[in-house]
Amino acid sequence: MFMINPLLIRFPTTLSRDILYIPSEESSGQRITELRAICLTLTSDKDRENEKEKKSVVCVEGNIASGKTTCLEFFSNTTDVEVLQEPVPRWRNVRGHNPLGLMYRDACRWGLTLQTYVQLTMLEHHTRPQTSPVRLMERSIHSARYIFVENLYRSGKMPEVDYVILSEWFDWIVRNIDVSVDLIVYLRTTPETCYQRLRLRCREEETVIPLEYLNAIHHLYEEWLIKGALFPVTAPVLWMAAMEPRCPSPR
Repeated sequence: MFMINPLLIRFPTTLSRDILYIPSEESSGQRITELRAICLTLTSDKDRENEKEKKSVVCVEGNIASGKTTCLEFFSNTTDVEVLQEPVPRWRNVRGHNPLGLMYRDACRWGLTLQTYVQLTMLEHHTRPQTSPVRLMERSIHSARYIFVENLYRSGKMPEVDYVILSEWFDWIVRNIDVSVDLIVYLRTTPETCYQRLRLRCREEETVIPLEYLNAIHHLYEEWLIKGALFPVTAPVLWMAAMEPRCPSPR
């Protein structure tokens, strides 16, 4: 197990992995400094376990407009951290088509189309050659399946046959390709805060996203990463209050 900075508080949990958090009282800069130290510690511990394996993968997860891109931008000029932002530009333009925009406007018709392409592009991120000791990814193939595909199915916008086919593809990938991660960083904020940020950043596809959708995504993230009641989590989870001190501690 990697070493945790004393400023991090460990909560008791009955799950098979640790839940950790960076205190919300710290400034944004302090939180990012703590996160960077943890990322590099992951690599140091791997060095001790296996001198030939010196690379780690960290996934930054969270709701839409939770601050993932802003968090990753702090690492954009860091030589020992490779940053892979979510490939949203590709989802917005596939040979002239915009499956992301189509899905937000008619999820029943275009949900499978978008999520098939999301699964492909996220797989490419997981499997591309790693150039730095630490790879910091915006979301992952795991959240694509456990959060966004799951939400389409639960909300009745994805037929069971589409859900089963995407699940079969995902299960095969997990069994046969290394898409493992070493740490999941969960930027935890309220759906209301995310909704306010959406209104401010004015991305064309996001103008049709209602608060109810953000609520659904938030609850799935909480089930998966905090409660451990949705799907398996194979890495420690570090949650950070993403500019929102009102989120309660996961006791």
